[in-house]
Amino acid sequence: QVQLGESGGGLVQAGGSLRLSCAASGLTLSSYTMGWFRQAPGKEREFVAAISRFGGSTAYADSVKGRCTISRDNAKNMVYLQMNSLKPEDTGVYYCAADYRLTYHYTSRTLGDYEYWGQGTQVTVSS
Repeated sequence: QVQLGESGGGLVQAGGSLRLSCAASGLTLSSYTMGWFRQAPGKEREFVAAISRFGGSTAYADSVKGRCTISRDNAKNMVYLQMNSLKPEDTGVYYCAADYRLTYHYTSRTLGDYEYWGQGTQVTVSS
């Protein structure tokens, strides 16, 4: 059974940093493109960042580009999202997601491409 578990969220002041972690189990992580999405209250879930199977390719939403870094450690079955210079508009529940891919350098910004999702971790940025 595939499970994704996010951690590292919390309350932080604007300008601060957080590092989100996603622990994966029940799958071979290197077979999956991994993504981070977020959902603010009253809004649709949106793409934040994605990383290809071995980390050779990454993609970021324009809203976080330059402030966030996605990384992965396949040996540890972990995916990370380092977020710096946080803004109140970054507030939301952050979800980790897995997309099975044969292509090594593929990243997806599309929710529907991802088969597995975690339960999410809350990030709140105060002004």
